[in-house]
Amino acid sequence: MKAIEDIFVYPATTIIEALHIIDRGSVQIALVVDEEQRLLGTITDGDVRRGILRGIELTSPVSQVMNREPRTAKLDMDRDMMLSIMQYLNLRQFPVLDNDGRVVRLELIDELLQRGKDTKDNWVVIMAGGLGTRLGELTKDCPKPLLRVGAKPILEIILESFVASGFHRFYLSVNYRADMIRDYFGDGTRWGIEIRYLHETKRLGTAGALGLLPEQPNSPIIVMNGDLLTKVNFRQLVDFHLESGSKATMGVREYEFQVPYGVVQVESNRLRSIEEKPVQKFFTNAGIYVLNPEILHKIPQDMYYDMTTLFEETLGNDLTTSAFPIREYWIDIGRLDDFERANGEFLEVFG
Repeated sequence: MKAIEDIFVYPATTIIEALHIIDRGSVQIALVVDEEQRLLGTITDGDVRRGILRGIELTSPVSQVMNREPRTAKLDMDRDMMLSIMQYLNLRQFPVLDNDGRVVRLELIDELLQRGKDTKDNWVVIMAGGLGTRLGELTKDCPKPLLRVGAKPILEIILESFVASGFHRFYLSVNYRADMIRDYFGDGTRWGIEIRYLHETKRLGTAGALGLLPEQPNSPIIVMNGDLLTKVNFRQLVDFHLESGSKATMGVREYEFQVPYGVVQVESNRLRSIEEKPVQKFFTNAGIYVLNPEILHKIPQDMYYDMTTLFEETLGNDLTTSAFPIREYWIDIGRLDDFERANGEFLEVFG
């Protein structure tokens, strides 16, 4: 960040403008200030996604989603006290204010800890064992994760997206043509990462392979379907999960459907209203998840088990479960037209 002013926004700034500032910067936050640079609130990617879940549009002002009571530090607070507070409250950023409430600087926990901020030790599990039958002849002799989009296999694009975000520990769940995937990716040395494999000897569903994990992770794991291409910020996903205090988080996509007719509301035999071709909006499962280690105990051994079942059981046990809205590019390569579309968009999105 060149200057603290680079991350200043005002209450009337639109959410989409604030997102551009957050995405361009390296500190993952924007500070909402008045004309005198007094702090009014903060806005993070998580604040925006929670706003999306409440139905707030990206063209709305940041005042509708900002945190109006952020934790702040005074100029005379020493670094040890600041670090202690940040660790206790799980804060990544700490605005420092003068006696008049004006922003002086922004402290980052990664810098205070004096450690590289590019490393994330969370395990990433990528489900790459599907048959890909809907792609017909393309997957007759080649597993779907090795189909090329642009110049690289789908799975390699996924891995490199995680590596760019600092993740370096991976499990690949494999079944169909597993030897081809192992031969291509090996132990991950080529990318400077660690790759291990979970071998499915039968179909285990979208979560059953997690029952094959040989060890209990020490921190939340990311699980992702191996036929997705996305530009989602995986660090923000994990941060959102931790900030929400969730046991399980599901990435979701907003899906719109326009009813092609006028919809009428009827009470008994009376016509009450008419809405012409209304647009219905839903959140749909995006195939990307974050799970706490203790949730993994719910997954049965060597049995077919879907991720939706895991989330239903988590909800049924009244455990905190969150939705993470994915606003970035996302495509599920399930059909031939999806594969062709991904190739057509690859250079623009990933080039």
